[in-house]
Amino acid sequence: MSTYQYAAYGSNLHPVRLQLRVPSARLLGSGSLPGYQLRFNKRSSIDGSGKCSINAGDGVVHLAVFEIATAEKPELDRIEGLGKGYDQIILELENFGDCLSYIAEPSAIDETLHPMDWYREMVILGCIRNRFPGEYVRGLELFKSIQDENPGRASENWKIVDAMRNDA
Repeated sequence: MSTYQYAAYGSNLHPVRLQLRVPSARLLGSGSLPGYQLRFNKRSSIDGSGKCSINAGDGVVHLAVFEIATAEKPELDRIEGLGKGYDQIILELENFGDCLSYIAEPSAIDETLHPMDWYREMVILGCIRNRFPGEYVRGLELFKSIQDENPGRASENWKIVDAMRNDA
């Protein structure tokens, strides 16, 4: 089976979330990307809220590295919005080498956006699951979030959050 390495930094940090999307995903470990910042500044094409992207800046972004079956790449591209606000990039990570990831297109960035509460919680739980530094997690907790006005979508995503919380 052909595979590739994927570096996640947002809601896909947690294996429970990512495996619901691409079942072959296997967590290999974590890495960091100095000279970048994690932001909730990518405009969602679905709900207009802030999704994660990484931007050059002072700081470091922590990432989870997964091995994924190449056959599932089209599905991850679709879910990640490749060509619809996100571009594909290759990140060179220590101990892992080349890892595919996604970064917001400049036209999709808006610094006034806020993430949905459930989305921010998914990112935070992924950071905790990967044992990222406490100050990194606390920094993400400071980002203001908004309540999802779509009750069905909110309920569906809070169920995923609960599954993430229950994953030991």
